[in-house]
Amino acid sequence: MSFILANLRLAELVAIVNINKAFYDDFVTYLQSNNYRTPQDFANEISDAKAIKVIAGFLRRTSGAELLNGVGKPYANSQARWYFLAWILRDAPAQRLGPLLGEVPGDTLEDRKAYLLNEVRKFVAPLFPEYESWTWPAISEVMLARLEGSRRALKGGLFETIVRRCLNTVLKENRLSLSVSDREVRIHDETYDVQVSGKTESILIPVKTRETMGGGHASLFTRDIHKSISVAESSGYRCLPIIIAESWGGDLEALACANYIYIQVNPNQVTVIEPLLLARLRELIGVFREVH
Repeated sequence: MSFILANLRLAELVAIVNINKAFYDDFVTYLQSNNYRTPQDFANEISDAKAIKVIAGFLRRTSGAELLNGVGKPYANSQARWYFLAWILRDAPAQRLGPLLGEVPGDTLEDRKAYLLNEVRKFVAPLFPEYESWTWPAISEVMLARLEGSRRALKGGLFETIVRRCLNTVLKENRLSLSVSDREVRIHDETYDVQVSGKTESILIPVKTRETMGGGHASLFTRDIHKSISVAESSGYRCLPIIIAESWGGDLEALACANYIYIQVNPNQVTVIEPLLLARLRELIGVFREVH
C-alpha cells in the first residue's frame, strides 16, 4: 500500500474554514449594525450591559451563513453562534465553558451564555491588543485548531458506522443470527466501539485509527490497543481490534488476541477503507460462526 504524502486532513479542514469565512463576515456585519467598526472594537467595549446585549442578540440571530463542523456539516444555529463566539475569544465552548454555565447568573440558558461570554471577553481582550488578532486570518487559525478536534471525534463516529454496516452485511450474507450493537460498550474503564453478540457470547471490537506515523502519541496508540485487548479478554470476552493506520510501528504478532484486522491506509481515505474492511471481515467469517 503506497503512503499518502499529502496532508489530506489539513486540506479538508482548510476548505471547511474557508467556507466558514461567510459566518465571520456575517458577525462583522452584525457588529457594524451595532456601531462597532471592527471585532476588536467590540472586544474592548467598556460597558458590560451593552456588550451582553450585543452578545445575546448575536446568539438569537439567524442569517444565511452557516458554520460547518470538522467534517463539513452545519452546526445548528444556536450551537453555531455559541461555538463561534467562544472560539474568537480563544476558549472552548463545550469542554471548558459548558460546565460553567450552571454556575453563572441568568434566568435562561441564553442569558447565562451571554453573561459568561462577556466575562471571557473582558479577560481576553487585553491579552490580544493587536488589531490583527481579531481579523479573519487570525480567527481562521483559531477555527482550524478547534475544528480539528471536532473532526477527530466525528471521524471516530464515522468509522464506527462503517464497521457496523460492514458487519451487518457479512452476517446477513452468511445468515448468522448475531446482533451488532448500535452504540459503544463500556467494560470497566474501557470503551469498545462495537459489540457482536450471540445468546451467550460476545466479541468486542475496538476501532483504532491514526493518521500520523510517528511522535510521542504513537506509543500511546499502541498501548491503548493492548489495553483494550487485555481488559476484554480478562473480562471473558473475545476481542477483535480493527486498526486503521497508514503506518503503525506496533508488533502485530504481540497482540494478545487470536484475531485482528489491520488496514494500512490513511484514515482520510474513507472510500478506500470500506471495501477493504468488508473483505477482511469476510475472511474472518469463521470467527463469527463460533459465537453462540
